[in-house]
Amino acid sequence: MTRPESAAEVFDALGMDYEHAFRTATAQRAAITDLLADLPPEAKVLDLGAGTGRPTAELLVAAGHDVSGYDVAPRMVELARTQVPAARFELADMRELSFEPGSWDAITAFFSMLQLPRAEQEAMLGRLADWLKPGGVLLFATVPADVDGVDIVFMGHPVRASSFTAEALAERLRGAGLEILREDQAEFVPDHPGAGPEPHVYLTARKPA
Repeated sequence: MTRPESAAEVFDALGMDYEHAFRTATAQRAAITDLLADLPPEAKVLDLGAGTGRPTAELLVAAGHDVSGYDVAPRMVELARTQVPAARFELADMRELSFEPGSWDAITAFFSMLQLPRAEQEAMLGRLADWLKPGGVLLFATVPADVDGVDIVFMGHPVRASSFTAEALAERLRGAGLEILREDQAEFVPDHPGAGPEPHVYLTARKPA
């Protein structure tokens, strides 16, 4: 296997191919729909790993919410700004972001930590909990697996992936002071040559008021 590519390299190369491959991920849309019922009007929402802006930012903006998205891939930020002009999108590594405690009504992170080592993922979850307002909600999605730094091929690109089992992830969210509201699991096959089925877990957690 060749050198693992960074997230910026992978998603700059994929561009709209990523949106196309995941456009039929109905479980993701369902998780966002459920999140909308948890939000106050005109909620401030942070979307980490915003990708092309679809479907997450697009659905949130359509429901009247104030969305700020961040992505590490310049091509993704460019696409998101074009496709969802009512939201704000900036280029940034999530590990370098800093917000005041209690800044956000909700935070979404769909599959955006899979290329971070476990220790960095766990640290990020703690920071996300801190950034939420009391009563705020985190919607976190990943491919659940008991792996740390395993080399795989994702949509034709060599990457180094890390994750937790669904149970271990829920434990870490509770350890960050959040209450689990919902856990949904699904199997999805990306619409891309050579892609196989992958498990997805969607965890929605609330910061106590």
